[in-house]
Parts: sequence; structure tokens; C-alpha cells
Amino acid sequence: MNMKVKQTNPIFFMKKIAMIVGLAAALGFNNADAADWNWKGDVRYRYDSSVKDVVNQSDFSRDRNRTRVRLGVYPWINEELSGGIQLSTGAADVIKESASRNQTYENLFTPKGIDLNEAFIDYHPTAYGFDGAVNLILGKREVANTVIRIDDLVWDSDLTFEGATLQFGKDSNGKEKEGINLIAGYYLLDENDRSKNKVPDTVLQLVQGAYNGEINEITYMVGAGYNSYRHLGNLKAATKTSLNGDYALPLDLSKSAFNIVEFFGKLGGHITEKLPWKLYGEYAFNNADQADYSNIDNNRRASYQAGLTIGDAKEVGKWALDANYNRIERDALFAPFTDSDRKVKSTTNIKGFEVGAIYHLVQNLNVGARYYHYKNIDKSQDATDPSLNLLQLDALVKF
Repeated sequence: MNMKVKQTNPIFFMKKIAMIVGLAAALGFNNADAADWNWKGDVRYRYDSSVKDVVNQSDFSRDRNRTRVRLGVYPWINEELSGGIQLSTGAADVIKESASRNQTYENLFTPKGIDLNEAFIDYHPTAYGFDGAVNLILGKREVANTVIRIDDLVWDSDLTFEGATLQFGKDSNGKEKEGINLIAGYYLLDENDRSKNKVPDTVLQLVQGAYNGEINEITYMVGAGYNSYRHLGNLKAATKTSLNGDYALPLDLSKSAFNIVEFFGKLGGHITEKLPWKLYGEYAFNNADQADYSNIDNNRRASYQAGLTIGDAKEVGKWALDANYNRIERDALFAPFTDSDRKVKSTTNIKGFEVGAIYHLVQNLNVGARYYHYKNIDKSQDATDPSLNLLQLDALVKF
């Protein structure tokens, strides 16, 4: 998707790194009692080529070379307290950029924008029998470590949630443990100054529950969730305009609502001792009704995804193949938060498939390719009836 590039002086970037180190010192992360700093980062180089076939018009394509960089520190301060700070490329201060951290190579070698991508406190008490099973997270954290996410039907992988999360069953790294997993979250989407107006903030309220288990060497997860977007009509005017232009959402969001019920699951096992497989799927629908919100079409508010992965590419010389099919009706999901790579006219009102391959070339370096083919479900939304063909080639280094 198109990005609004922020120009950043290299000295300013170094100041941000110094800020992380200084803040870590101020919080006592240099104390001998701190178990680990846990520095983590990744650099991805991406070439993507997209072609949009348009009925009765000439095809048009776009070829881009892009980068995504993330660098963070995740110190374990003591037995009950940890945290994290991460910087990344990709300005995140405009709603249309919520689901991307990519920067395109352009503008005569100018520096790329660096922003605060994660900043959170994780309190996991050991008293009263909790024994570290509960996490209270305050701040901004990566989506996969915040909620239960199977794949990218509802949530794009680049999202970082902002607010408060209570977890039961996830470890301090955000990974689901065996048994019961429960999530409750309250997230701030847009703030309203009540000294100037008396309207409430726009928020996302979320609850999820899942169970992880194993039967006859087959692992499984089954779960459900409910995501309620509250007071969308109170979004700022500039945000509403962006949503209307980039995601085909109406300007009058007071007549729209997204109360999303989701059901998800996955199965996993091994074809051979060293070759795993995973089958995954998700179904989500918008429970908001036209009787209460006139912009909702009761016949266009369901979505689903089904996919298969073979291999894992976790070690040098190993590979993974993945394929999935998605169908997302017009009013099914909140468009800015689902996968941004699937965008035809919007990231909803689409159906199509994607296939990908990853190979672990050398230690910490994966190379991969992914192909997307999507088109509109409801052709009346765009008389030219475009379809998207997108090829991505990636080189990803983790450290």
C-alpha cells in the first residue's frame, strides 16, 4: 500500500537509539539483578510487483523496492516484571498506515522514517497462586504477542495494539501455552478532548478464549473471540476522510458498526520426523445489524480463511510452503486492520488466494516469494471490476 514517507536525519535516528539506552538505564535495566536485555531485530528487503487488471482499460502495474527494519530491547527486570521498547520503519501516525511498516526506496536517497513501534510494561505476578500465568500488559505491543492470532484474516501482522491487555495462558513472550488461553483487551483508537467536546473516545474492546491440546501426536487449537469497535462516529475528520478514500468506508461512521465474532482453529502434525504440517482456518462475521446501523448490509458481513502450511524453515536448508484462500465481504471486518497486501480497491469486499515459499538459506537469513491474486466480490462497487496480481520477493535477516 502507499506509504507517507517521513524524512528523518540520521543524527535524529541515533538520538532515538540513545534514548532507548538511556531509558533502559533510567528504569534500572542495567542493574545486576536484571536477568536479560534481550535485544532483537530484523531487516527485510522486499521487491514487489503488482498488476491490476481493469476491464475495458489498459492494465497498470507498480514495481517497488522496499525495506522494513525493527530493533528493540525486551528486558526481564525481575521475576514479576518485564517490558519492551522497539523502533521501526514505517510512520504509524496515520490510520492508513496501521497495517504496514514498509518504506519504499525513493526520494533521492533521503533517510527513511523511524518511529516508536512498541513500548510496553508486562506485569506477571507470582503471588496468590498466579505463578506467572497472568500477564497485565500496558502500552503498545505487537499484535501476535498481544492477542490470539491464527493468521492475517482479522489482524495484519504489522499491527501494534495500544492500551491494556490481560492475558491468561500466554507466556511472557506472548506465545500460547498448552491448555486454556484467555485474553481481554481495551485499546484506544482515537482520543477526543473532552474539554472541547463531550463525545467519548473511539476504542476497541476485545475478548478471546482458546484451548491448546494434543491427541495422538496431533496438536490443535480451537477458540473464539469478540471484537467491538466503539464510537467510530467520533473519529476525527481527517481520519474519516482517510478511511473513506483508502478503504471505501463511509464518512458517516455513526451509521456503521463492527462487532466482530470470530471462530478460529488449527491442526498440526508431521508428515515425516523433520517435515511438519499445519492446517488453519478462521471464520469471522460482523454482528452489527442494519436495523441499528443503516450503512450495514446484512448480506455482506461474513468472512473466512482456510490455509495449509508444510515445513517450517527454522533451520538452515529447511523450507516451508503455504497457501490460503480468503473471502471478506464488504462489511465483515474493520478494513484498516486486516492484511494490507490484499488491497484491490479496499482490503474488504475481496476474494482470492495466495501461495508462498520460504527457504532458510544461511544462518538467520530466509529468502522467500509470495503471490497474491484477489478480485472484488461485489462488482457493483467498482464498475471497472479490477483484480490484483501481486508478487513479493523477500530477504529477511533476524538477529
